[in-house]
Amino acid sequence: MAISRTARSNIFLSLAAFFWGMTFIVQRQAMDHLTPMAFGGLRFLLGALALMPLALPRAVKIWRGADDVKPLRRMWLSGSLAAGLCLFVGITLQQYGLLWTTAGKAGFITSLYVVLVPLILRLLGHKIVLGEALGAALALAGLYLLSFTGGLEGLSQGDLLVLISAFVWAGHVLSVGWFAPRMDPVVLGTGQALVCGLLSLAAAGVLGQWPSLADLAATWFYILWGGFFSVTLGFTFQIVGQKDAKPALAAIILQMESVVSMLAGWRILDETVTGRMLAGAAVMLAGVLISQLWPIMASRKNGRIPPP
Repeated sequence: MAISRTARSNIFLSLAAFFWGMTFIVQRQAMDHLTPMAFGGLRFLLGALALMPLALPRAVKIWRGADDVKPLRRMWLSGSLAAGLCLFVGITLQQYGLLWTTAGKAGFITSLYVVLVPLILRLLGHKIVLGEALGAALALAGLYLLSFTGGLEGLSQGDLLVLISAFVWAGHVLSVGWFAPRMDPVVLGTGQALVCGLLSLAAAGVLGQWPSLADLAATWFYILWGGFFSVTLGFTFQIVGQKDAKPALAAIILQMESVVSMLAGWRILDETVTGRMLAGAAVMLAGVLISQLWPIMASRKNGRIPPP
């Protein structure tokens, strides 16, 4: 039996969420030997190089095409730059944040971008519905339980950096959601990874953070996982999945990376998971789900097709 396009999209998005959730563990371990800029540059450049054999023929075809494909050339460049810049800023903030927070907490704080996506869309001209407002309130309450363990002063420097990165990831999801249906997903995935990798390595060079051969030897597995599984497969699966998926459903599936990161941090890195943290994670998860499912359920109740 053939798999429907919707089911195939869900599978791709689920795999992306798993790879990204496990990558929080890899990012934490790599920081024992590499700086955030160096690790980010190496992994994204590796991811881009792995995609090159597939992307180059498609890009050349677009570039050498007739005049009627000129808009595609501009879109290829603008899409790669927009998504790549979001990746660079988001991954840099997240990577530095992981120096001072746990992989599990970072995963759940990052998942706030799922609540931020519809809120940003509303700020761009749409009304905020009750479900989205309730979801945002629950997500913030969950964040307080998860990160403000000692009151307001309990928010660590790492938590704050990851929180800021969540806003950037929301921008990345929106940019990919706009470009993915309009251009080749492999070309977009390669372009954004190449832009992010080059910017990160350039920053590492300016800051004098080039890794030594000993550092590379100690972190080759982390670079391989972060580059191939997270970038080459993860971000490409995200783009392919978002091509045929509604943004709300895609956001719900992708945020499951937070659950993977907390479980992996607990089992692999022996990170402490308290009852308060579990409660905060559960409240955040509820807020994320409510913010995404409420408009869909309301539309069905009223006999309308949910908006894309």
